[in-house]
Amino acid sequence: MCDDSQKVGEIDWTNSEASEQFLPQVYDELRRLASKLLALERPGQTLQPTALVHEAYLRLAGGSEPVRWNHRGHFVSAATQAMRRVILDNARRKNSLKRGGHGKRIEIDLNGCSAALPDDRLIEIDEALSKLELEFPDHAAVVSLRFYFGQTNQESAELLGISTATVQRYWAFARVWIYTQLEEKDADR
Repeated sequence: MCDDSQKVGEIDWTNSEASEQFLPQVYDELRRLASKLLALERPGQTLQPTALVHEAYLRLAGGSEPVRWNHRGHFVSAATQAMRRVILDNARRKNSLKRGGHGKRIEIDLNGCSAALPDDRLIEIDEALSKLELEFPDHAAVVSLRFYFGQTNQESAELLGISTATVQRYWAFARVWIYTQLEEKDADR
């Protein structure tokens, strides 16, 4: 990965105020990822790619503590996580009991796309992914790119600045880890 002093595109990625400067450089890429993610959503999705990118950026830049970006991949990874959270917040809102949401058990395939799953199962996967992120943040970044954004191993490797082989190892480990978490949750029902 990149060291803390690395500059990409003449931007000092370690400068906490640099996000205003480098957002335009990665905006098109984030918008493409958002379009890809929303294209996988069920029909009737009202969120637009531009709105998703903007909401994600507001979540990234709106914190009380300034964030230091180690490199371009770090920023893109954080932005994809923020987009994932926007989508999941929307799913939670739609699934809330006052809006008629009801849980039911279904099987999942992490090799498929997230949009094919009911909102309640998507929320369970996100909870497992959040736990994974606490212990293995790099693995969780790979899952987010692969599962939510439909990125290939190669595309994920390029975005994260790691090798394709590392992405494959992280993906294999994370899938087993998440399946285990979901099985434990299902057993508790």
